[in-house]
Amino acid sequence: MINKIELYFNNFNFNIKKTHNARFLDQKVTPDVLSIVADCVLNHISNNGITEFTSTDIWRDNYSNENVIDIFGKTDVNNPKAKSEYDKFFQQPLKALSYAGVLEEIKKGRQIHFTIKNKEILEYISFKERNSLEFLNIYLEKVLKDSDMWSIFENFFNSNTNDNFDILKSKYEEFIIKHTPINGKTEVRRIFTKVLNPLAFKRRKHGTKGGHFSKDIITRDTLMYNRKNWRDINKRKGETREEYDLRVNNEKNKEEAYIKYTLNKAKNIIKKLHRITSEVTDKFANGEATQIHHIFMKSQYPKISSSLENLILLTATQHFTKAHPNNNTSLINKDYQLICLLAKSESVQKYNNVYSKEDFLYVIKIGLKYEFDNNVSFKNIQSKLIELYNDIA
Repeated sequence: MINKIELYFNNFNFNIKKTHNARFLDQKVTPDVLSIVADCVLNHISNNGITEFTSTDIWRDNYSNENVIDIFGKTDVNNPKAKSEYDKFFQQPLKALSYAGVLEEIKKGRQIHFTIKNKEILEYISFKERNSLEFLNIYLEKVLKDSDMWSIFENFFNSNTNDNFDILKSKYEEFIIKHTPINGKTEVRRIFTKVLNPLAFKRRKHGTKGGHFSKDIITRDTLMYNRKNWRDINKRKGETREEYDLRVNNEKNKEEAYIKYTLNKAKNIIKKLHRITSEVTDKFANGEATQIHHIFMKSQYPKISSSLENLILLTATQHFTKAHPNNNTSLINKDYQLICLLAKSESVQKYNNVYSKEDFLYVIKIGLKYEFDNNVSFKNIQSKLIELYNDIA
């Protein structure tokens, strides 16, 4: 899929010196927000049987309202005070997708309407945050190369120092102010963070934090909109115990909502992809496949509970008589777990625009405590899995 995105982008010239558009990216365009907005768009057009929509249409949709409130801790979309915030939250990712040629803008009076220009890429972004982040990296590099700005970013990554950060930041600010309507450094700096850090993360480099050279290498969690691990929240100075507990509970609720959302989304993706055919071909595969099974149990492996690569479509017989011995859903049949993993490896290989080999290897790493090299072939993955399960037996 990465090659498809790169080939698609060859049709466009994103040169900022010609477009004069500083909003090719914006503050709200983070991997998690971009992914969920893409998902909300696809749900909206599918459920309503339409092809054209506005930003307001998307954020007023029940599906959007439900998930954005719970995951990001936003107020109800029908609250008049929320309008400005929701306009930015949905409009900025939609504008970025339009600039990237994934959506197309249609101006109708003072309103901007959108249509989907490349559904395959939009679906890819919607599947998971990893895809959204990969898309952003390809897109940002293309924008910077078309704008003759890539060399200063490349110099910074090659010599990842505080001095080179200052040079990069200064040249980027000068460029944007010179070639776009933005005339103040404050707004440029806010967007600069969203441009630099995804690129730095991919290259395992330092980026920016608080407007300065980051002390640490950029991590995935720092790229996201506002999700925090509630287990890592420390009590603030002067904060009462009640205030602290409320803050922790809010973050915990958002995390639980996110897991629920991603799990439901993953189940829907798998059912849509495989339709009514079980992913495991055996004598129990007769009939419609209606069951989504966790290869590694949700209760024991919460980290991968909503991973597409840890979920497999089975028939009811496969699920309740083979995957779980004697219909006991608290137990896993290890022999059938191997069969599921081997079948899933075939699905991952076949549908590589939906599944990710890297994510499949991560599922194995968590579930079996065995780490593969990312360059390993699927044949070798399958051989090693058989060997590992023989050792378990």
